[in-house]
Amino acid sequence: MNLTASTIYLEEESYFLEVYLDPFNKRIRVDDYRGNTRLLLEKAEELAHKHQAEKLIIKARSEDFLLFFEKGLQPEAVVDRYFLGSDAHFFSKFYTPERKRNDHWITEDGMIHSIYQLDTSVEKTYPPKEYELKKADESCAVELSALYKQVFQIYPTPLHDQEYVKKTMQEGTIYYIFFYQGKIVSAASAEINSFYKNAELTDCATLTEHRKYGLMKIILQELERELKRNGIFCAYSIARSLSFGMNAVLFQLGYSYRGRFVNNCYIYDKLENMNMWVKNLATC
Repeated sequence: MNLTASTIYLEEESYFLEVYLDPFNKRIRVDDYRGNTRLLLEKAEELAHKHQAEKLIIKARSEDFLLFFEKGLQPEAVVDRYFLGSDAHFFSKFYTPERKRNDHWITEDGMIHSIYQLDTSVEKTYPPKEYELKKADESCAVELSALYKQVFQIYPTPLHDQEYVKKTMQEGTIYYIFFYQGKIVSAASAEINSFYKNAELTDCATLTEHRKYGLMKIILQELERELKRNGIFCAYSIARSLSFGMNAVLFQLGYSYRGRFVNNCYIYDKLENMNMWVKNLATC
C-alpha cells in the first residue's frame, strides 16, 4: 500500500477543491475550496470513502461555519486571519468510532489550564557560546533527517527522508537549526502559504541532552522574524496535546490556544491529539 501523501486539485463546473490525501495518517484534508459548498462537501466525503480515510478535515471560511455544522462536521480549531486576514475554522468528520474516541481530553484540558497560569515575562536566556544558530540549506538535509529520526519514532510527514526535506526547502519551507560541536541538535521550520500569507511553525525537534537551554524558543523567534520580513503575520503551530513543554513554549512566546484535533496524526509513538496555537505577528 502506498502511504505517500499528495495534493490533488478538482475543478468542476460548480466548485474547486484542493485536497491533501494523507494515507499514512488515514485522513483527508481540504486545504482550499471555492463554489458550491454543498456539492464540494459531497465530493470530499466521496474521496474520504474511496481512500478509506478515518477522518476528514476541512479548512472552512467563517461564512460557511453554520453550513458545515449543519452537515454534521465538528469544529475543532480556529486560525485567526488565516485567509488573507479572515479566520479559518477547522472542521472534522470521523468515520470510525475508534478515531473519535479520546481518553485524554480531561487531562489535556487541565494542562491547558496549567499553562495559562505560567509567567509570560520570562527573562531572556542565551545558550552557551558553543551553540550556533543558522538558517538551514539543502546541504543540511541529511543531518536534519537524522535528527528527526532520532527524536521521533513516528512522524506524520516523511522527515526521516533527506530527499523529502530537500523538497520542502525547494517549495519554500524555511528551517532554522542549532549546531553544537558541528552537529545539528535542534531544528524547526516555517511552512509558508505564500498565497494566503500564513505560516505553520512546525517540525520542532531538540535532542534530549540539549533541551535545558531553551533552544526551541530562540529558533521559533528567529523564524517569526523571518516571516515578518516576508510580510507574513499569521503564524500558527500545532503541538502534541500531551507535551507540556512544547505547549508551554508557544504560550510563553505569545501564542493563544485555539482548539484541539482529536486523533489527528501519528507522531512520536502513536496516534495523538494535537493543540492549535495562533499568533498575530503584526502586534509584536
